[in-house]
Amino acid sequence: MKKGLFISIEGPDGSGKSTQISALKNYFEERGVDVLLTREPGGTPISEKIREIILDKNNKEMDYMTEALLYAASRAQHVAQVIKPALTAGKIVICDRFIDSSIAYQGYGRGLGDCVRVINEYAVRGCMPDVTFLLKVDPKVGKERINEDEQDRLEQEKLEFHQRVFAGYIDMEKRFDRIISIDACRSIDEISADIISYIEKIISQRLL
Repeated sequence: MKKGLFISIEGPDGSGKSTQISALKNYFEERGVDVLLTREPGGTPISEKIREIILDKNNKEMDYMTEALLYAASRAQHVAQVIKPALTAGKIVICDRFIDSSIAYQGYGRGLGDCVRVINEYAVRGCMPDVTFLLKVDPKVGKERINEDEQDRLEQEKLEFHQRVFAGYIDMEKRFDRIISIDACRSIDEISADIISYIEKIISQRLL
């Protein structure tokens, strides 16, 4: 491929994103493809510091808009310093969460609405995923997969919050063709096979 490919992986907490991201990274590396694995919030020294603030369980008093702006600030640095340069260099970028997470968690979950999308459009400056895999699992099931003592500030939110987040993802899935729905209640291998099948179609189309 002559240009980079930007892949984001989304889903509720406990949907198995980390496992599938690792499998996809291995798939590319086994074929000698230069791939960059990164995450949000985070991905740069500045963004990782912001991540610590956002997810710190002691920051219970954080205002919802503060939370949304911190995510956007982290993302702006991430795009400028890591994602855009990697794509320009022709690399494949796999990102654990991106703009859709903010829209789902802060726009829908926190009830901040469309302002979250607007804020983040400034942050990403036109840098959007070519394809987004949405790992779908019932929020109750996902939440139960994470040990209570290991949950960060957002993971500790009540089930009702996570249900609103999931509803947001479902709404975005209907609106954006780049979002590919993946049933994450199946085996790891079945999920991985679906993702790789879509990736191979995208690569084949680009090579035509």
